[in-house]
Amino acid sequence: MNLLGRSLIAGKPGTTGGAVFHALNPATGAALEPAFCEASLPEVDAAVHAAADAFETSRLQPTEARARLLETMAAEIEALGDALLARAQAETGLPLPRLTGERARTCGQLRLFAAVVREGSWVDARIDPALPDRQPLPRPDLRRMLIALGPVAVFGASNFPLAFSVAGGDTASALAAGCPVVVKAHPAHPGTSELVAQAIARALVACGLPAGLFSLVHGGPAIALALVRHPALTAVAFTGSPAAGSALFAAAASRPHPIPVFAEMSGVNPLYLLPEALRERGAAIAAGLVGSFTLGVGQFCTKPGLIFAVRCEATDAFLPLLAAAVRAAPCGTLLTRGIRDAFEATQSAISQVQGLTLLAAADAAPDAGRTEGQPRVAWTTASTFLRQPELVRESFGPFTLVVIGDSPEELLACTRALDGQLTATVHGTAKDLDAAGSLLALLEQKAGRLLINGYPTGVEVSPAMHHGGPSPATTDARFTSVGTAALLRFARPICYQNFPAALLPPALQDGNPLRLMRLVNNVLTRD
Repeated sequence: MNLLGRSLIAGKPGTTGGAVFHALNPATGAALEPAFCEASLPEVDAAVHAAADAFETSRLQPTEARARLLETMAAEIEALGDALLARAQAETGLPLPRLTGERARTCGQLRLFAAVVREGSWVDARIDPALPDRQPLPRPDLRRMLIALGPVAVFGASNFPLAFSVAGGDTASALAAGCPVVVKAHPAHPGTSELVAQAIARALVACGLPAGLFSLVHGGPAIALALVRHPALTAVAFTGSPAAGSALFAAAASRPHPIPVFAEMSGVNPLYLLPEALRERGAAIAAGLVGSFTLGVGQFCTKPGLIFAVRCEATDAFLPLLAAAVRAAPCGTLLTRGIRDAFEATQSAISQVQGLTLLAAADAAPDAGRTEGQPRVAWTTASTFLRQPELVRESFGPFTLVVIGDSPEELLACTRALDGQLTATVHGTAKDLDAAGSLLALLEQKAGRLLINGYPTGVEVSPAMHHGGPSPATTDARFTSVGTAALLRFARPICYQNFPAALLPPALQDGNPLRLMRLVNNVLTRD
């Protein structure tokens, strides 16, 4: 595949005048060709203006055009074949089976959103027909639905070069809602990003849609902030670190006309091990837990980074099983040198905390010539945890911390000290769970997804999934970045009052020509 090493502005290659950088192979440290040029500020301006122009025309097209585009994008990405996977592996160090599955997920969610667009009920059409004879006052004819916001900026994530990147869930859901997209590529995998961007550009041509519906820009913080501050932009979707997400949120809030930022910034995803569950299946839990926190070398936003248990015989028996599983775990390649350095710095800081003990580290030592992370687990007491707020900090890599309390009440106190989380997990038997009502009620206030007897890594793309949570896990706990409800981030309600029938959108017309499920006179119906 031919890589130009430039941004793609409404289907046209950008200039070569910006700062130059290379992708690095994290497994070898070698620079990958070609060199990539960062976008200029005028190119950012051109990309957003092209998106705004495209929005004015595309928003009036039938929804079938959007559905067809999403399906064509999936086909064009699949047509890239092994070249896409090879480039992604070179830029991330991720294994081919993982990347193959991620490509399938990416294309699958594009097709899923196409089906949602075709079915159409997501617009939440509501009709209250006029009641001219109502006393003491007549009711006007009121009809409400959701419509697209406008141009959206999407920021690619480091840890999912396909599924949370150029054609990932944010782009898919924004396009499904009818919004043009400008993607800021992640600098760790610019070649993968360009290949997918080219596939999207080809899909737009094949569908006869405006090229301005999609652009890709390369660049660092200055380009990111210029994009967020552009007056024609209407929303931002971001997956990444709290520092970067908070900076984008602040920039969007300080605009003359603020816009929403839907930032998913991860967390420590607490996991609770209740006594009877440890007695019955401690070995299985140890194996499953290590598999979860080392999955993807611990670089999943849903990694369980805090494990809570009450001191008892079952807990004492569990810790050696957990240590043995960690010692047997392999080292793995982290995505970038920056992630490796940050992981080691966090581990160094944690190791200095008084009252914290390293329980085990993998027997295999990380290769100094590769950006590898070594699986580790430490433990501390609940009282130490409550005195040391830095222990709540996420360690992005293959590490988890076990916190042992003297009583269930002490674990509740630890839970109250937690910030908002994407997930929270409880392992327990029926007897355990009967006694855990207070814990479960508290976790409902702390997390966006609660799991019983499972592991939070692995996020299903489905209508019922919620991938979000209270701050600082995300900037708006009401919305998800995974699943079909993700497109609601990029829509707003509009109400039409006493509109002539000929001027109403099809979704709100009498007779229901689109056969949508609608709320008519407070009754759900397809009539």
